[in-house]
Amino acid sequence: MVGAKVVLKRGGRDEAEKPFWISFSDLMTALMVLFLVVMGVALLAVTKNVTEREKKEEQHRRDVQAILDRFETAAKNYEGVRVDRTRGVIDFGDRARFGLGRFNLAADQEAVLRQFVPEILTVANDDLGKRVLKRVVVEGYTDKTGSYLSNLNLSLQRSQRVLCAMFATAGPSLLNEEQKESVRSLFLVGGYSFNAAKATDDESRRVEMRIEFLALDEARAETPAQPGNFGTCALQ
Repeated sequence: MVGAKVVLKRGGRDEAEKPFWISFSDLMTALMVLFLVVMGVALLAVTKNVTEREKKEEQHRRDVQAILDRFETAAKNYEGVRVDRTRGVIDFGDRARFGLGRFNLAADQEAVLRQFVPEILTVANDDLGKRVLKRVVVEGYTDKTGSYLSNLNLSLQRSQRVLCAMFATAGPSLLNEEQKESVRSLFLVGGYSFNAAKATDDESRRVEMRIEFLALDEARAETPAQPGNFGTCALQ
């Protein structure tokens, strides 16, 4: 008796040779979709960061204008004092003019400066001021008479004389100790000789207060406390 014949069924050639890996075109399509998703998320994050920074910059600009508005309002109470918004400067006009070759201020000029500076300190030390205002630079100028270096020294003496008026211990409208501490930490002096001279010699012999503002996200530097010990200024 012949045994039963076993027949092994083999798959067709097409089925046996069907590839296991996905096609190259499918792979590239998947990678492209993944790339687009990643780029979309990245662009969304960048756009969000740019938008937030633009909002902060716009708010900073508004804060600066608000500070200048306050200075302008204060200046209206003092005849001859004005705010140059373009330059960020407080111009005292005849209230801070000097004689030829001189750096002393008249008593009434010193009194006006001592009356106005507390207005600056009030603005500088509130929440908005601490967020925006960096410092106040007292800038002295001269006319074109004489040499550059001699005028540079004279312009420095003029700006220093304004600070001397702030720390005076006699005369009208004296600053208190707290205000003097604020002046010492917030104010700087600078001399510019006859650079930026005005149309006339009289107008050129002046001091101005330039308002410097903090950059975006910049914080005002803290000045170490040194109670008292202000010293005195020698008279001319």
